[in-house]
Amino acid sequence: MKFTAKQIADILEGDIVGNSDVEVSKLSKIEEGEEGSLTFLSNPKYNPFLYTTKASVTIVNKSFHPEKKINTTLIKVENAYEAFSKILAFYNEVKNNKIGREAPHYISDSAKVGENEYIGAFSYIGENVVLGENVKIYPNSYIGDNTNIGDNSTIFSGVKIYSESQIGKNCKVHSGSIIGSDGFGFAPDKNGEYKAIPQIGNVIIEDNVDIGSACTIDRATMGSTIIRKGVKLDNQIQVAHNVEIGSNTVIAAQTGIAGSTKIGENCMIGGQVGISGHLKIGNNVKILAQAGISKDLKENEIVNGSPAFKIQDFNKSSVYFRNLPKMALKINNLEKELKTQKSTINE
Repeated sequence: MKFTAKQIADILEGDIVGNSDVEVSKLSKIEEGEEGSLTFLSNPKYNPFLYTTKASVTIVNKSFHPEKKINTTLIKVENAYEAFSKILAFYNEVKNNKIGREAPHYISDSAKVGENEYIGAFSYIGENVVLGENVKIYPNSYIGDNTNIGDNSTIFSGVKIYSESQIGKNCKVHSGSIIGSDGFGFAPDKNGEYKAIPQIGNVIIEDNVDIGSACTIDRATMGSTIIRKGVKLDNQIQVAHNVEIGSNTVIAAQTGIAGSTKIGENCMIGGQVGISGHLKIGNNVKILAQAGISKDLKENEIVNGSPAFKIQDFNKSSVYFRNLPKMALKINNLEKELKTQKSTINE
């Protein structure tokens, strides 16, 4: 899809310097700009690339004035970085604006599908499923019985959503993620063999949630596993049964959260964090990468380490740890001096 410099300027409410009819069909970094591409310049460090870039159109700040001849058409805006972000969002929306039903696919007679839907090839829509308006189900996805998906939500290729799951409006679930699989519930019998405990709950995902690729969110044993509105999950995250994640919390890749833990609102959790079960994590907590959480955390705490403890104590401990060789050398020298003094006294 192609856009002219004028069309882009109209979207951004910017001013054109150069050829308003030049067309672009792709985006690029300014140092890698090619003919037919759109780029931006906001960091002065990259100014030299403006004079060599082959990009057809460049978004710049209104305060910028070229010092040499340029070949690219400029679109001047108040904030080039924000403007380019706006174009990225617009481009992504246009690129993913698919409508219709590809063949083959299966939709149960009892399912209800809203207007402007997209159903990709080899998708399965089970019994009593309800899809809102503008919902997009990409190819090879499975939507289990009695699942609801709200307006404007997108389910990317290869996602598996088990029965009874509830997904809100404006959500995105990226490829390979699994929602509603059984929680890890087993109990030993008299012979020491583990028997599965039926997991009869579900998963509730509220509005405006983004779930990365290859995440797993387990259904509750009873009740619901709940992901509150505005939560953002990175790739490869495990959310166990009956976990609750508070609104606007963000979690980086490879984090694992054990069963029945409750995480508060507006938390920031780094990559490869491990959180034990049945804990309570307060609002606004920050957990640094690779931390191990084995006890409750109060509001506004910042923790690191495994097992994790307060960041101030962790930083002090890190200083001591780095100085251990020097401290050991001092102790050895002191011991030698004491032995020498004892020998002298004995003589």
